[in-house]
Amino acid sequence: MQNVGVYKILCGGPSDLTEARSLIESGTIDPAQIVAVLGKTEGNGCVNDFTREFATYAWCTMLAPYLGASAEQVAQRIAFVMSGGTEGILSPHFTIFTRTHLAGEPAVDEKRLALGIGFTRDFLPEEIGRLTQIEETARAVQAAMADAGIADVADVHFVQIKCPLLTSAKIADVLARGLSPVTHDSYESMGLSRAASALGVALALHEVDAEVLTDDMIGRDWAHYSSVASTSAGIELDSNVIILMGMSRSAVSPYVIDHGVMDDAIDRDNISACLSVRMGFNMDRGCDEISERVVNVFAKAEAAPDGRIRGVRHTMLNDSDINSTRHARAAVGAVLASVTGQTSIYVSGGAEHQGPPGGGPFAIIARV
Repeated sequence: MQNVGVYKILCGGPSDLTEARSLIESGTIDPAQIVAVLGKTEGNGCVNDFTREFATYAWCTMLAPYLGASAEQVAQRIAFVMSGGTEGILSPHFTIFTRTHLAGEPAVDEKRLALGIGFTRDFLPEEIGRLTQIEETARAVQAAMADAGIADVADVHFVQIKCPLLTSAKIADVLARGLSPVTHDSYESMGLSRAASALGVALALHEVDAEVLTDDMIGRDWAHYSSVASTSAGIELDSNVIILMGMSRSAVSPYVIDHGVMDDAIDRDNISACLSVRMGFNMDRGCDEISERVVNVFAKAEAAPDGRIRGVRHTMLNDSDINSTRHARAAVGAVLASVTGQTSIYVSGGAEHQGPPGGGPFAIIARV
């Protein structure tokens, strides 16, 4: 039986952990019980966004003395996922997940929030964006399910993954060994790594059949996707880090989680349906009750690849000054904020094989 705690804290920058320290020093959070930290940092979210690495380093350095470990050991013990890009109204923040294991049986026969983490091995540069990354990710997702105590894939509501990308140095290394990288473009490698990781989630949760998965379909065949995957690529790691969230009767946390899929970047209806139909919120009361009970919202965003939203042309893919993922985060963030009344929400850009083209999965954690 597990009890999961969820704490969202604001920050004045990627290394500002003032509020986290306060929660630890006051005894609200036991650092030994922290299993994952999911953050939104204010970088550009592209290849050279070092705010993600900076934030992870700050967390590991801060926690190391509390845990009696080195910063490197902290990074191997806790799942850190940092996603860059807080365009528009999005506010930088961190979500801290704690977990304790308790003896006995749950007092009520209801499913509550459960959480598991997983790690793949480090990938060789030539494996990024290819079938090997799918298969290794699927194994790590299944391990995270077991870690969460979730047996039924239907009880998995969100799988957040941080995955690596190809730098110019990694590409040169592959070529020097007489092999071929999946792409010679470091930015394109972000999308292919996200795509392979998302298909790994889909494979683990039986959303796709293994027979359809090939190197050639990754980042191309949009008919196959996961409805619960959220993947984010970064320069700061060589493996995939997994945070899996779902519901379990073996959990006693005071939180619930549910998910849905936005069909496009302005899809309020599916968000409202998740809140009202499945989570019991009265939408007629406005944002106040939602903002009070909702701990955080996690969502994927992308510019529709066909260049249209509900039949009308958009220009996100043609902007040479601002990358389309940055436009998409700003747009989806505004839609989510208009429904929930919160701006410190997690929106990640680039939704390759994560929901239908132009849309993306979302999940909501709320207090019971």
